Amino acid sequence: MDLMAKSGTTTQGLRAAIERSGYYPALVAEAVEAAVGGEPVSSYVVHQETTFDSNEVRRHVTVLVLTDNRFIVSHTDEQAADAGSPSPYATTSTESVKLGSISSVVLSRVVANPESYTPGQLPREVVLTIGWGAVSRIDLEPAACGDPNCDSDHGYTGNSTADDLSLRVSEAGDGPETVRQTLLFAQALSEATAATAR
Repeated sequence: MDLMAKSGTTTQGLRAAIERSGYYPALVAEAVEAAVGGEPVSSYVVHQETTFDSNEVRRHVTVLVLTDNRFIVSHTDEQAADAGSPSPYATTSTESVKLGSISSVVLSRVVANPESYTPGQLPREVVLTIGWGAVSRIDLEPAACGDPNCDSDHGYTGNSTADDLSLRVSEAGDGPETVRQTLLFAQALSEATAATAR
């Protein structure tokens, strides 16, 4: 049964975006479909990233999906043949997060010529960072006092940052539609997490 095709226009748009990415669409769509289940899709982003590793080209696709109750993230990577596998292979994973578990949604915008910015103008690039407590980064450094001659041990100081997912999209690399879709997704996710906090 094809749940994604039957859930409504937004879900059909998600399926079309996965197919347009051209990156193992049957594999990616099946993984996302299994994670979404029968829930209607409120918003989504499909982002393909190509990297160069020595003499190899590697592709990675990230799919973010918002339903009424959950945030779903799917990653798919391709791997070259190696000692463990004589043929190339792909790995795909999905994670489902309750909206109430999301602790932060950070959206950074890069705008060219800010002095002539007009409301509604598309940023040159955006970085969407979402935290839900699965991964945290701790940056520590020795603490110091204001006395330049002090050689006492003042312990450490630092920051703990939720860093579960960071997605960077740019108009030049990904196209204006992907930037626009990321902005819409970030707004929908922010609104959904605010609604669950009430």
